[in-house]
Amino acid sequence: MAKEYSGSPKHHHLESKRKRLTWILGVSGLCILFYVLGAWQTTTAPGSRSEVYNRVGCDGDSPQGGNSNPSSSSLASLDFDSHHQVEVKSSTAAQNIQPCDISYSEYTPCQDPTRGRKFSRDMLKYRERHCPKKEELLLCLIPPPPKYKTPFKWPQSRDYAWYDNIPHKELSIEKAVQNWIQVEDDRFRFPGGGTMFPRGADAYIDDINELIPLTDGSIRTAIDTGCGVASWGAYLLKRDIVAMSFAPRDTHEAQVQFALERGVPAMIGIMSSQRLPYPARAFDMAHCSRCLIPWEKYDGLYLIEVDRVLRPGGYWILSGPPIHWKKHWRGWERTQQDLKQEQDAIENLAKRLCWKKVIEKNDLAIWQKPINHIECIENRKVFRTPHICKSDNPDSAWYRDMETCITPLPEVSSSDEVAGGVLEKWPTRAFSVPPRISSGAIPGITAEKFQEDNELWKDRVRHYKHIVNLLANGRYRNVMDMNAYLGGFAAAVTKYPVWVMNVVPANSDQDTLGIIYERGLIGTYQDWCEAFSTYPRTYDLIHATGVFSIYQDRCDITYILLEMDRILRPEGTVIIRDAVDILVKIKDKTDGMRWKSQIMDHESGPFNPEKILVAAKTYWTGEPTKKQH
Repeated sequence: MAKEYSGSPKHHHLESKRKRLTWILGVSGLCILFYVLGAWQTTTAPGSRSEVYNRVGCDGDSPQGGNSNPSSSSLASLDFDSHHQVEVKSSTAAQNIQPCDISYSEYTPCQDPTRGRKFSRDMLKYRERHCPKKEELLLCLIPPPPKYKTPFKWPQSRDYAWYDNIPHKELSIEKAVQNWIQVEDDRFRFPGGGTMFPRGADAYIDDINELIPLTDGSIRTAIDTGCGVASWGAYLLKRDIVAMSFAPRDTHEAQVQFALERGVPAMIGIMSSQRLPYPARAFDMAHCSRCLIPWEKYDGLYLIEVDRVLRPGGYWILSGPPIHWKKHWRGWERTQQDLKQEQDAIENLAKRLCWKKVIEKNDLAIWQKPINHIECIENRKVFRTPHICKSDNPDSAWYRDMETCITPLPEVSSSDEVAGGVLEKWPTRAFSVPPRISSGAIPGITAEKFQEDNELWKDRVRHYKHIVNLLANGRYRNVMDMNAYLGGFAAAVTKYPVWVMNVVPANSDQDTLGIIYERGLIGTYQDWCEAFSTYPRTYDLIHATGVFSIYQDRCDITYILLEMDRILRPEGTVIIRDAVDILVKIKDKTDGMRWKSQIMDHESGPFNPEKILVAAKTYWTGEPTKKQH
């Protein structure tokens, strides 16, 4: 029988176990003690994340138009008291930025008429983007008009706008017989008329629907060149078609501003010498209703650009001169010979672009782009011009000159194959894997990453519902995503009564705007070191993920924030996602910009280094002067 020695391993094991248990109990006791002390010292802090949500909820709506009392505004439902237990201190006090002079109330920095007059009038180049130099940038807040009111909510805003918000009667006089816009007491009314649709845009769209399918989901994205007040785009929305409408600054006073005030997508833009800021194969349909663009001139440059942005199988619709010229030539004050020559030139150019004329009926003519370029390449033996481009990037469109050559479509193996891939019908299209991803056209973006991004933004939008009530009827209408990536945020909010301008920074490593359009969403390229092509006060909600991380070393972020303030409506909301150190800098600046803001935890919890800044632009207006500019 073995003898048990005092130095037995069993004895040492029991002793070690007792010491380890004593140490664990001691540490646990200290943790509990410090937890109780910490809870006692911070009894005023919210007890849970759900409590934070309740305290910053946005259940109230902005007052409708005539109520100008800011105390009853949507800001009352936003609690911006500190909910952090650690105070972040800034080394410098916030700089209070003062309002600009009231003469800048409608300032559009990159389309300023005064600056534009310095540039060539050839091809209307003076109406293109010409942005101020660094020393010309305004370090002040663009003031709203003295009697500015909260815009009408959607869908009422489609038909009405407050006169005091856009005090211009020029269109109501100049276009009186065409029913673009009418003045009724203290408001504008938009009857839905247009130069070529005297029965209204709704009836005009019905006429188009009899010729091509508008309601089966196959047509989702459209572009309206020379849009007026965008009534065509406004009435397409009820058919689940979203149009990018654009018109130049001051051709007719404030037409794009009226469109956005109505809650209809629009941008300031012109067909001149540079490409439109959209990728190739973006739009299912393009439209021109007496848009006054000289389609047949400059070797067909403008119709060639439409061909670039039109998807395979897409439609081009033309009404107005020279279509149906035998009936209208006297009213157009042009000779029959002149109009016939113009139409013949357009018909010939369309053939050389390999387009097929679908129909011409009454005041409408419709052409269709081929689904691939197999036959078109063969036709180069007959139609030698325009030749097919050898450009390596057809999507490149930021300050890129137009070319008088046909943008090549992706190669296919048979004549009945759609170049670039078949798109699903709307609304399935919004969440289906876009062809540019499934084909591997954009390195690093896979179908799996696309689906993960969709789920990510569904979660984030659910989180935003506790911060910004997107369900509120018409409270938010015009939304901008300053760094849209795959369009996940816009796709996640398609069920709400909003539309989203998806912006892809022009200097991004990955050009994803083509993916966004393949999803049935709209957007544009933009360099945020410059101003956006819109009027002041045209967006209700601005969303920015990582924008300031991208641009902090490229330009002064103060001017990016001032640009956000310029395009944001009074009482509008900003959501910025970024690293906490960047958000602290941003908050320091916005505290001097009449914003009320709060840095909040990431939806995954306080340990995520990315945080969320939620801000509201307060209600204030400019001071009236004896002489308004």
